[in-house]
Amino acid sequence: MIWNPENECMETGALRRLQFARLKNLVERVYTNVPFYKKKFDEAGIRPADVKSLEDLAKLPFTSKDDLRDTYPYGLLAVPQDEIVEIHMSSGTTGTPVVDAYTQRDMDDWAEGMARTLSGAGATRNDTIQNAYGYGLFTGGLGTHYGAQRIGATVIPVSSGNTEKQLMLMRDFNSTLFTCTPSYALYMAEQARELGIDPRGFHTRAGCFGAEPWSENMRKEIEAAWDIKAYDIYGLTEITGPGVAFECEAQYGMHVNEDLWFPEIIDPATGKPLPDGEKGELVITTITKEGTPLIRYRTRDITFIIPEACGCGRTTRRIHRLFGRTDDLLIIRGVNVFPSQIEHALIGIEGVDPNYLIVVDRSAQTHLDEVELHVEVNVAGFSDETKDIERLRSQIEATMKSKLGIHLKVKLVEPKSIERSIGKAKRVIDRRKI
Repeated sequence: MIWNPENECMETGALRRLQFARLKNLVERVYTNVPFYKKKFDEAGIRPADVKSLEDLAKLPFTSKDDLRDTYPYGLLAVPQDEIVEIHMSSGTTGTPVVDAYTQRDMDDWAEGMARTLSGAGATRNDTIQNAYGYGLFTGGLGTHYGAQRIGATVIPVSSGNTEKQLMLMRDFNSTLFTCTPSYALYMAEQARELGIDPRGFHTRAGCFGAEPWSENMRKEIEAAWDIKAYDIYGLTEITGPGVAFECEAQYGMHVNEDLWFPEIIDPATGKPLPDGEKGELVITTITKEGTPLIRYRTRDITFIIPEACGCGRTTRRIHRLFGRTDDLLIIRGVNVFPSQIEHALIGIEGVDPNYLIVVDRSAQTHLDEVELHVEVNVAGFSDETKDIERLRSQIEATMKSKLGIHLKVKLVEPKSIERSIGKAKRVIDRRKI
């Protein structure tokens, strides 16, 4: 279902003209109202009048997460504080948080983006949406809530955690769509089975999952566990929260709501723009944002823009599902590897569960990085037989070598010994002192 055909299916030329008009207005506003951006533009020798086309966006300086931390709390505010109606912050546990401040129009745009997102998964006003993203300063819960309200659906604001209650509400209120992180969706299914409940027996037909990178194989695991269609969604606090991009029924690539947020792909090493189809770092400019607008924000997320048109009828460009983040990248004996690639290779191996941990350390003898992959054996496949454990361990190592081109030391661990998460799953422990 397309929520807003006028904007989501706009003729490409008209969309580009709208984007440029909004970009031009944005550049003038931040130059006039945000000292941080005026200084950045002046240092780069750029004036608002120099932006004469969308292509000129590449001349503008980038904004980084460090910039947001350095200007905490209100250094990027582009309107008087009395126009701000809501504040959100990053969910990170270290360092100064990043702040997103919203005017009423920003709130409306956020709800609009999430209405399109939920509609892409087939949601209508007749649905009951169980929202298991965390509420509060984290954007996931309230962003999804606002979108569900915009389309007129019934919302169950259960938030994250309390899994038994989640399952009870899902049963009692016949939830037809649920939202959470993909790792929590699998954990909920695991807990349901432990309680003697078949997760495929609920009324749910779809789920919207995001807030962490996940693989295509993990999608298959979720869909099989719940007998639903699992949709990938994308957003980040710095930009607005969830609702920036979403999958449609084709389930191939996420449509960017690019009348609201303009995407670019750059080479993360050089900062040079890359053409559609080439993998690089996603950069977003908030072309309608009033409260804390951002110019060319470096998300650190790795993806590419899919050049082909989508059969759903939307004309907005799509980004491929995320491969990982530049700051999650592991370089193992010269090979670049993202945790999501390890997950993709791991899922489907019989006898293991999709719960894993990558432990990175540095050898005191060789001073080289060492990586150990902890893999959880499932209950059905668990055996005390040494030969069975060794056979499975060797199979996993061979799979990693075949699919990733590297040798990983694999350690098999007992069922349910890797810590579960109700939010973003922690997949990497870095013990190096660097």
